Amino acid sequence: MFYKRIKPSVSKYLLIALAGFMWSTVGVMLCSMAYYWLKEVDWLTALPLGVFGIILSLAVYRFGFSGIAKKNIDRICLLPEKGCIFAFQAWKSYLIIVVMITLGIILRHSPIPKQYLAIVYTTIGGALLLSSLHYYSKLWQLIILKKP
Repeated sequence: MFYKRIKPSVSKYLLIALAGFMWSTVGVMLCSMAYYWLKEVDWLTALPLGVFGIILSLAVYRFGFSGIAKKNIDRICLLPEKGCIFAFQAWKSYLIIVVMITLGIILRHSPIPKQYLAIVYTTIGGALLLSSLHYYSKLWQLIILKKP
């Protein structure tokens, strides 16, 4: 079958690593954007906004993204030994990603002051970054500790 020959297959270890890398990269990118926006205002304004974003990111991590990451890890672990490289996220997650990117673009081009957007970006970025640690932990268990 031609499709099978051109399908980019990789190990599930690489899928877990790729998912963690993507979550980390996007988290760092969003937090960096928030930092640069907060850097433009005086520290008496920036500090409470940054702290509020960090507190919200802990809540979003705990009650949202952490569970999503764990479910995604479980899904990847159930895949055959070799899977399509794009399977590091569930197919329906790609739709959510497109919606979130679109919303981010709309927010960045809205009249909302950037220092207030920094709260949203810190919240999502921090939660993604923290949740990415689940992927690295699972990879450590699978490769180094050899535990399922």
